[in-house]
Order: sequence, then C-alpha cells, then structure tokens
Amino acid sequence: METYAGNSPRMRLDHLRKEGSGENHSRVFELEPCDHGNGSNDRFGSMNALEILRETVRILRFNASGFMAIAALLICPVSAVLLSNVLIDHSLVKRLTIRLLLISKSSGLPLRPFIKQSCQKFAEMAISSLTCFPLFITLSLLSKAAIVYSVDCSYSRKKFDPSKFYGIICRIWWRLVSTYLWLCMVIVGCLTLFFLILAAVCNTFSIIGFTPDLIVYAAIAVGLVFSVVFANAIIVCNIAIVISVLEDVSGPEALLRSGVLIKGQTHVGLLIFLGSTIGMAFVEGLFEHRVKTLSYGDGSSRIWEGPLLVIMYSFIVLIDSMMSAVFYYSCRYSVIESSDGECQSVLESVVVSDDDELIANGNRQSTGALIDLNIPDSYGRLKWLSNYLVDDASFEMYFQ
Repeated sequence: METYAGNSPRMRLDHLRKEGSGENHSRVFELEPCDHGNGSNDRFGSMNALEILRETVRILRFNASGFMAIAALLICPVSAVLLSNVLIDHSLVKRLTIRLLLISKSSGLPLRPFIKQSCQKFAEMAISSLTCFPLFITLSLLSKAAIVYSVDCSYSRKKFDPSKFYGIICRIWWRLVSTYLWLCMVIVGCLTLFFLILAAVCNTFSIIGFTPDLIVYAAIAVGLVFSVVFANAIIVCNIAIVISVLEDVSGPEALLRSGVLIKGQTHVGLLIFLGSTIGMAFVEGLFEHRVKTLSYGDGSSRIWEGPLLVIMYSFIVLIDSMMSAVFYYSCRYSVIESSDGECQSVLESVVVSDDDELIANGNRQSTGALIDLNIPDSYGRLKWLSNYLVDDASFEMYFQ
C-alpha cells in the first residue's frame, strides 16, 4: 500500500505535536499574517474537479481497507436494494404514473413517449425514495459520516478506528439526522417548486394558443433551468453533511454555511455532481437492461453481472462522498484566504484556547476529529497549519 506523504497541511499535525520543546512551542503559535499573496496557499483553494479527483484517489490508496470496508458493509446493501427495486410496490408506481400523466395532459402537455417515460421514471424514483427512506437515514447516512471521518483520518496519517468512530458517531448522530431531514425538505421543496412552475408555464402557453410542440420546448427549457438549480441544491446538501460531521452545526445552519462556503467554487461542485450522476445513471442503465430485463441468452450471466454492477455503483457512491469531503476542505481554505479580518480572531479563539491541550498531549492520537481536539470548527486549525507551512517546499510540491 502506498505511503501517503506527509505534505498535506492537515497531515503535518502529528509532526508539529512531536516537536515538544519550548522553542518549537513558540514557533508553532507565532502565526504569520493572513495575506500571503499568490503563493502556494492559493493553490489549495483553487483545486478544480480533476485535482479533487486525484486527491481523492490518493486518500483512497492510503486507507483502502477502511474505505472498502465502508463500501462493503454500508453502501453495497443500499445500492443492491436501490438497483433491484425489491421494495417497490409496482401497483403504486402505476397509479402514480397515471396521475402524473393526467396532470401533464391537463397542463397542456402532449402525451409524447418521452413524457410518459419521464412520468414513469419519476414515479419509480418517488416510490423508491419513500420505501428506502429507512435505509437512507441509517446505513446511507452512517456511510457518509464514516467516509468523512476516514478522509479526516487520512489527512492525519491514521487508519480508520472503528471504536473511536463509534464514540464519535454516538455524539453527533442526532446532529446528522437533523441535517439530513432538512436536506430532504429542501429537495422535496425544490421538486414541488419545479412542478408548480412547469404547470404554470405549460398552462400559460396553452391558454395563449401555442402549438403542442412549442409547449414541449418550453417544458424542456424549464427542465434544463431546474436541472442546474437542483444540482446546486444537491451540492449544498452534500457539503452540509460534511459540515455536520466536522463542525458543531446542524440543520438549517449547516445548509446556510454550506451555501456560503461553496460560493465561487460552484462550477467545481457542478462538475463533481455531473460526473457522479453520469456514472450512476450508466450503471443503473446497465443493471436495467442486463439484469432486470432478460434481453439475451438464458439469463445465467445475471449471477455475476448483478453483484458486479452493485459493486460498481457502490464504488461511484464512495468516490462521490470522498470528493465532497475533499471539496469541503478546498472551499474552506479558499474562504479562509479571502477573509483577512475574520481569520485572525478565529485563530486567536481556537489556537490560544487549546494551547495547553495541544502541546501537553504530544503522544495523543491525532485522527483530526474535531471532537477529540475540542475545537468547534476546522476553520482555525486549517488556517493555523497553512500559515505555518506557507514556505514549506513539500507543501508546494504536494499540490503541484
């Protein structure tokens, strides 16, 4: 297994702790000003989607066993249920599809084949989300927290510790559940708003007297605009989950902080979301045509194709969650560098208050978990490390 080089700002925490002398003590807490020009610090804050993917692969190689265990125990069961649709009542799907078609027809939309397919697909997704909600709020949410924790451990050059993670998750679980419920309300609100706007636009065009083809084009335009808005909402929700794990915030506060955090980096999040969505849709299509629908042979290949596609889908979900965690750190650093006045006060409150604990506990295990350090926010700790390593050649080499 590849040894993860200790060049990342977060990973140098152990090295700083081992320097326990008084001279090093003063050196650590003599912080430089927040403004460092256009040096190596800016590069972390301007990571693009490809660089985030490359960083994610490095982290995965460092702690492959931990991430594979998370995928096998927490992600694969949910993926298997989602792809196979074993919990879906197809009679409910049919009834919901008919209702959606009636609403579409009353709104002036012609019942073209792709309109019918869209209504059926949305009905399947809605019923699947409702029936799988217990899995989402337990296994899926637990897997996201475990992935964020593992990424944090990797930045501290530590392996995944199940016992320590259990202690952490017991403290933050209700915070995660609260945030997840708010995310669900945001997503449902976005979808409801989309259908209301779509119905209003189609009714307006129908009353004016536009042809059915023009009404379809208008509906497609509304759908494209909504896709961008919905993608941004999903990005904010994903980062909010990461924030709920690493910071002492939850619910609407986590959502608000997430929206502020990704400001200026939305295009990166959109590329990450686009890549993950395309990958998952591709695997879902393969599962639909190669496993659920017998379109060739005697069907014996389902025995190995089904589990293989479940593993592929789970791996994409794993990479997507890891990239969200790395994207959080990238955005966090970018916000720190652009907030000169705020960063000094936060550093004072975080570093000075935790001075004695940080130096006295030199042999204490460093998972980077904020709960262990009693630091309520990763803002000050990341800024402290980045200031200290501003002229470090290895820091510059790492982000090239």
